[in-house]
Amino acid sequence: MTKMEDKQPDRPFLNTAEAAAWLRLTKNTLEKMRVQGRGPVYRKHGRYVRYHIEDLVEFSQASKRRSTSDAD
Repeated sequence: MTKMEDKQPDRPFLNTAEAAAWLRLTKNTLEKMRVQGRGPVYRKHGRYVRYHIEDLVEFSQASKRRSTSDAD
């Protein structure tokens, strides 16, 4: 079992670096997307940003395209 698979059942919340790795993005890209309001939804647990696995899956599903001419 990989490290990311281990997190899903009993540890569904990922920090920014883990969420970025799960999405195959850099941490900086995910942070910029969050600032611009175009990334996956996130939660604040105190001062910490956390991403729920289900929200990452939903974000990925919403990003599906069939053609490069599809609207963003």
